[in-house]
Amino acid sequence: MVQILDPTDESRPPQRQLAARPEAFSGTVGLLDISKPRGDVLIDRLAELIAHQDPDVTIKRYRKPTFTKPAPPALLGQIQEECDFVIEALAD
Repeated sequence: MVQILDPTDESRPPQRQLAARPEAFSGTVGLLDISKPRGDVLIDRLAELIAHQDPDVTIKRYRKPTFTKPAPPALLGQIQEECDFVIEALAD
């Protein structure tokens, strides 16, 4: 019998502080699909939920050319110029 040992200690997960959340959710939300299979399904659902929750929010969609590499700088710059918030979504 082979025994595989995991050297990580997760008995006490690291403490992390949440990023500050805005009081109001308004403006433009960018949804970035990283090009994994079925990512578009997840992005479709997120867009639907956001639009239902707050119809005044503008939703813009983006897609990376491939999930195996970071997003191109031009795409990141475009998202930064056009959006107030961004949600990066992946799926399989």
